[in-house]
Amino acid sequence: MKKIIFLAIFVSLLFSSCSVFQTFVNISRLQFKIDGANNISVAGVSVQNKISISDFNAMDILKFTTSITRGTLPITFILNVEARNPNDGTGGFARTDATLKAFPYRLVVDNVEVFSGDITSAVVIPAAGQSSIIPIQISFDLVESFRNRGLDGLINLAINIAGLGGGNSTNISLYAKPVVGTPIGNISYPKEIKVVDMSFSE
Repeated sequence: MKKIIFLAIFVSLLFSSCSVFQTFVNISRLQFKIDGANNISVAGVSVQNKISISDFNAMDILKFTTSITRGTLPITFILNVEARNPNDGTGGFARTDATLKAFPYRLVVDNVEVFSGDITSAVVIPAAGQSSIIPIQISFDLVESFRNRGLDGLINLAINIAGLGGGNSTNISLYAKPVVGTPIGNISYPKEIKVVDMSFSE
């Protein structure tokens, strides 16, 4: 009788361990990438679709210079992060929806950490090979972070950020440490991942 009880406990623990392992594997397969930015403004002036400082009118330039004279040049925008869940039940992996409970992140521009934060509400990522967009509100001061660049340099930097670097020399990186809700509780990634533009980070 004791042998039967021991065997039952062993089998139960074995299946539980397999389930926990499968959960970890499924979570590790979530993918993230930067999907552009919008609502970009500097000192209240839209930077969307601007290519150079010559694209701004005299009133815009006045707003920039007035703001810099006061020792500040705030930039705000929404950074869109696309999250994909490939656990659609194919390829030997269980079909598993994922709920992103937290997404602590930090934004680094030209090797300077300019902003950090977290999402304000959970995001569900369906297990159908589909994607969900995580909108991240970014706000920081260009003068505070890059005070030695001058007006032209700061505006060009803002334009590059609006295009998320693109072919320009500006280096933009987002680092995050996702926390995913699972049947066995919330699980945090063991280390930060680097979320890059155009390609999914795994």
